[in-house]
Amino acid sequence: MTDPALTTRKLTLAYDGKPIIEGLDLAIPAGKITVLVGPNGCGKSTLLKGLGRLLKPSHGIVYLDSTPIFKLPTKAVAKQLGLLPQGPTAPEGLTVRELVAQGRYPYQSWLQQWSEEDEKEVEAALSITELQEFAERPVDSLSGGQRQRAWIAMILAQNTQILLLDEPTTFLDLAHQIEVLDLLYDLNQKEGRTIVMVLHELNQACRYGDHVIAMKAGDVCAQGVPRNVMTESLVRDVFGLECRIVDDPVAGTPLCIPMGRKVLGVV
Repeated sequence: MTDPALTTRKLTLAYDGKPIIEGLDLAIPAGKITVLVGPNGCGKSTLLKGLGRLLKPSHGIVYLDSTPIFKLPTKAVAKQLGLLPQGPTAPEGLTVRELVAQGRYPYQSWLQQWSEEDEKEVEAALSITELQEFAERPVDSLSGGQRQRAWIAMILAQNTQILLLDEPTTFLDLAHQIEVLDLLYDLNQKEGRTIVMVLHELNQACRYGDHVIAMKAGDVCAQGVPRNVMTESLVRDVFGLECRIVDDPVAGTPLCIPMGRKVLGVV
């Protein structure tokens, strides 16, 4: 069995002294797509920040490839792990190429300035995300899906094996959501990248996730392959929602059908 890409031991994460996640043991499988699901405020984004070294634990340890992540230099972490936060914004007028080039910062120093390797990685990231024709356009002139691809291209330019993405499909229409999820799926399948992302749409989580982690009130309620995690009882417990789980007629993965009052005939 492959060693986990990221591991937590007795992890406690807090804001202003108030614990959001307490004593969490978790392993993120390497080379897989892991999806975090759960209601708003359950700790998904907090966990992602802890895994990405943006939030220092008040207790416990995050391991990156078996090494405590906070014992590693910042640039060393940035060469292994790329993090896309929720709703990122670019300075006005910044072009797509300039944004993507920001992903090369871990490789810059006083002794090593912009190199042919940097240029190669930027061009590769633009190509993978199909943004070459938009490279000289301002980021703020792009559509929502194109902007999100530009941000993904930036973390791809870091050339990291692990990608953490917080709600990468938020505020996108359905076509652009699938566009972004297909891109991440391709990166996983073709390049073996480990991807961890927060999603709200349970059916997309089941379709794209190899490993699903369901969270509630800072704790992990269930984790594993979608079919073992996405059950009617779990959706009721985690989301407070009655539903029916059936087989997706296209993908064969669990399909969650919410049972609202109109469906149930209750007034």
